[in-house]
Amino acid sequence: MADFRVLVMLILSVVSVCVESKYMVYETARGVVKDKVNVHLVAHTHDDVGWLKTVDQYYVGSNNSIQGACVRNVLDSVVQALLADKNRKFIYVEQAFFQRWWNDQSEKTQAIVKRLVSSGQLEMINGGWCMHDEAAPHYIDMIDQTTYGHKFIKEQFNVTPRIGWQIDPFGHSAVQAYLLGAEVGFDSLFFGRIDYQDRAKRKADKHLEVIWRASKTLGSSSQIFAGAFPENVYEPPTSEFYFEVNADSPIVQDNVNLFDYNVEERVNAFVAAALSQANFTRTNHVMWTMGTDFKYQYAESWFRNMDKFIHYVNKDGRVNALYSTPSIYTDAKYAETNTWPLKEDDYFPYASDINAYWTGYFTSRPALKGYVRMLSGYYLAARQLEAMKGRNKSGPTTDYLADALGTAQHHDAVSGTSQQHVANDYAKRLAIGHKEAEKVVAESIACMLSPKPGCASLATNIQQCPLLNITNCPPTEADLSSGKKLVVVVYNSLGWKRSDVIRLPVASENLAVYDSNEKEIESQIFPIINESISIRNYYTAAYTGKPPTSTPKYWLAFTASVPPLGFSTYTISSTKKPASTPVKEEFYTHTGAQKDDIEIGTGNLKLIYSGSDGKLSHYVNSRSAIDASLKQSYSFYAGFDGTTGLQASGAYIFRPNGTYPIGSQKQNVTVLRGPIYDEVHQKIKSWIYQITRVYKNKEHAEVEFTVGPIPIGDGVGKEIATKISTTIKSNETFYTDSNGRDFIERIRDYRADWDLEVNQPIAGNYYPINLGIYLKDEKSELSVLVDRSVGGSSIVDGELELMLHRRLLYDDGKGVAEAINETVCVGNDCRGLAVQGKYYLRMDPLGEGAKWRRSYGQEIYSPLLLAFTEQDENKRTNFQVSKFSGMDSTYSLPDNVALLTLQELEDGKVLLRLAHLYESGEDKDLSVMTSVELKKLFAKRKITNVSEMSLSANQGRAEMEKKRLVWKVEGSKNDDEPAGQRGGPVDPQKLVVELAPMEIRTFIVTVGKTLSRRLVSSDLSR
Repeated sequence: MADFRVLVMLILSVVSVCVESKYMVYETARGVVKDKVNVHLVAHTHDDVGWLKTVDQYYVGSNNSIQGACVRNVLDSVVQALLADKNRKFIYVEQAFFQRWWNDQSEKTQAIVKRLVSSGQLEMINGGWCMHDEAAPHYIDMIDQTTYGHKFIKEQFNVTPRIGWQIDPFGHSAVQAYLLGAEVGFDSLFFGRIDYQDRAKRKADKHLEVIWRASKTLGSSSQIFAGAFPENVYEPPTSEFYFEVNADSPIVQDNVNLFDYNVEERVNAFVAAALSQANFTRTNHVMWTMGTDFKYQYAESWFRNMDKFIHYVNKDGRVNALYSTPSIYTDAKYAETNTWPLKEDDYFPYASDINAYWTGYFTSRPALKGYVRMLSGYYLAARQLEAMKGRNKSGPTTDYLADALGTAQHHDAVSGTSQQHVANDYAKRLAIGHKEAEKVVAESIACMLSPKPGCASLATNIQQCPLLNITNCPPTEADLSSGKKLVVVVYNSLGWKRSDVIRLPVASENLAVYDSNEKEIESQIFPIINESISIRNYYTAAYTGKPPTSTPKYWLAFTASVPPLGFSTYTISSTKKPASTPVKEEFYTHTGAQKDDIEIGTGNLKLIYSGSDGKLSHYVNSRSAIDASLKQSYSFYAGFDGTTGLQASGAYIFRPNGTYPIGSQKQNVTVLRGPIYDEVHQKIKSWIYQITRVYKNKEHAEVEFTVGPIPIGDGVGKEIATKISTTIKSNETFYTDSNGRDFIERIRDYRADWDLEVNQPIAGNYYPINLGIYLKDEKSELSVLVDRSVGGSSIVDGELELMLHRRLLYDDGKGVAEAINETVCVGNDCRGLAVQGKYYLRMDPLGEGAKWRRSYGQEIYSPLLLAFTEQDENKRTNFQVSKFSGMDSTYSLPDNVALLTLQELEDGKVLLRLAHLYESGEDKDLSVMTSVELKKLFAKRKITNVSEMSLSANQGRAEMEKKRLVWKVEGSKNDDEPAGQRGGPVDPQKLVVELAPMEIRTFIVTVGKTLSRRLVSSDLSR
């Protein structure tokens, strides 16, 4: 009995010890320690704005059979975890998600979050609507989506992000570094993915962190401190430091009364990982990215373990651990006053291993890429028109399109690397935004056409044709024989006058075209080919849910001349007989016998097609004295299938398994000749149709291609390329643009930063193209411009190639878990996707190609916007304004300046952004300082104030410059740094903006009120 009492007492004493264990308070307040390795623990989540799930599914946490991810849970959980300890810190990036979450919160929670942001516990990093891709977006889109996110942060928290955080995009562009980095006021830029060979060398040389001077023109004035992570991820340093509730990593178990106590073991692992990483970087500071995709859904699990690590590691004393952010880390690096190695150009292409070149996504989902680019130009024009009329606070506005386009710049959206249902969601959002913006455009044009001032009467019914690309435009296809006239309003969003050919599908050839002075102008009629009607019928049904009820027979073409930032009107009416010059149609069937060559073009430019095989053979420009061999062909790369366990070609990866020509040795050719332009029709295969146009008044060729459905019945995925061949001695060198801005020299099988081991000689030489690609020798240049993001290269001297379309049958194992095999279904009729697009080519004497690349590149990005309305035949044009310019009638922007943004803000002020189009030394005449007269740009509207801002307009430019960190480059002195030229301050009286080469300047303009709601005045003409 006594023994039993002793046993009971022992049990009770053990229970008492467990019950009396005290709450552990961890010391987490430690900052930087000077003489130790400092491990900066950066708590973060990477939240894709769509990828395997749609953006809304990711936010609410639905469709978890695909991926267990809920951003709402992340943000809810993080706020509570930060409140538990004032020393904890967290960074957040994607404002598309944060804005959704913010709008769901109570005023009390919003006040709490504002205090967390103000104290620095919660820091907004990067701050764009998404973490945009760096290969596929145009620089204007990158600016717009960053501005959209920064605007929200500034309005809600009155803070300006100071760190770039591009941790997941698959390669990194020069434009990202200098324009979306330094020019928005960032002090540093961090990223995860660089070429595996580049990373190995940088780790060995301690060159992971550099001063990135990405602009040859702007030099040190736009350089930025940039850091690549030691491994090809943005995750904890090893698999031992993941702390999501379902993670496999060992937690820090520090309760001595429980089994598996492991503090010493975990501290040793931490110290070993920290010292290992310290071997790869300069100074005694290392950053650990504590998080990854959609983590912190239960944030306390992460923070509890980091609390313990900070406490016990610092007690151990070998290294110092602290809660940090990239801002704190950047400041610590800067305080060391070290010099840093210099990095120039960019980080493309990116390979993650020997056969995994991430260059396929440069072209993946080409239809989505084309849709994004088309709507980007439309958004630019719609904002201008919205500003001219006056922003309608009750709607419609362009805001939904801004949101949709911002989302579409995400690095799994326009990149083409999301799952199919997510790509459909991106397209749906864009279509909704487009529809809303169409209302803005229609109201604005109706307002400016209105016979009454102040937009009092908007009775004019304005229609547009979003499906014109598939030969579908109901307003122009209407029967005009009953006495109706069709009025075409042609709007030019560029800052200079332009003339371009308008092509419209019509039902009759008995039509005449009249200008705004009611004078008949030259027009031409071409037949619409069966291939176009087939595309029209199928894709109209796919898009609208029903097939078209009628079929147009002809293309009506005429030349429109439009003032800068304005519109012209043209009237189409019925005639008793064709008013246009009859079409000359010629058919050439090639059997191999020698025939006379076929000459196309009635102006300075002539294309010569071989009489023996029907293929393009020569390019002749009588003005510039170019007479050169020029050939064009199609081929496909067979996609490596990966069935043997090797790397497959897929959404991300381009891995060719052989190159195969497409088409026969001899091609039949149909030629259509007219007074405005000639066309050459070639049916390369049943699934490839090409039309080449040569315009009388232009000196480039326009190539319209329809590719698809790509056949896969043989079980082989295919990647379709077109090749343009010349005799130019390019010496392995060619040039591609960076997001439509700077051109970068590329040398085949070469990298400037390391000795390249060539494993994939084709995929490893592909680069992203948004504006164009060119090559040259000592005599001439060949330039090709594109209408969307594509991949391209020069695999053979004198030859350029573009990848136009991809259809593959295997997943490449990089996360998307789907093959890039796009199909379209109308009922039970499912087909592989057909893609229609254009590219433009021109040859020039050496040094003369830049003018065309820059000026026509702007016209491609901002095509003429068309709107339509009908009127009775017997009525004169009842428009007060039949021709309009938003500028002073005597003024246009200089040839080297583009108007990137003209947008009325909610407070009535105007966001204005102007860009110099040329690099230093690019053109002998236009690579010079230029200027814009704001008084003439804002004609007859008094400007009361002009404030120069950072690129994203969230802080004053002078304020940004004053606080910017100035970094030192290894081996150079400050007075030796090439800073680049900049325009001077804007005199408040003269209001003239100077622009140096490659400079973009952003302003908030305050304008006085007038009786008219129009922002800028019009020229009234009949």
